[in-house]
Amino acid sequence: QVQVVESGGGLVQAGGSLSVSCKASGNIASINNMAWYRQAPGKQRELVAEISREGTTNYADAVKGRFTISRDNAKNTVALQMNSLRPEDTAVYYCYARLRTGFYYNDYWGQGTQVTVSS
Repeated sequence: QVQVVESGGGLVQAGGSLSVSCKASGNIASINNMAWYRQAPGKQRELVAEISREGTTNYADAVKGRFTISRDNAKNTVALQMNSLRPEDTAVYYCYARLRTGFYYNDYWGQGTQVTVSS
């Protein structure tokens, strides 16, 4: 019954900005870390940014200084603010959440949202 749903993807010109959001819903007892991954055509899925329950962040080198990840623990949401976008940022962006509905933590993934950066 857990759902992890992204929103906010779209088309943006190079140099522009876009924000994607993700909400986890359902019978959630607790959420540990959350993250954003992306997968570009012909490439492996890669970690973009992650954030701990305490707010500690980690970014891929390719997005450092341009992207910012944040979360709202009360709302079970995580967002990724993307600035100075480049065509190589084009990918399907996936939301990840490690959460539990009972005792054990499990990994949950959103369906992905397309971000396209035009040159």
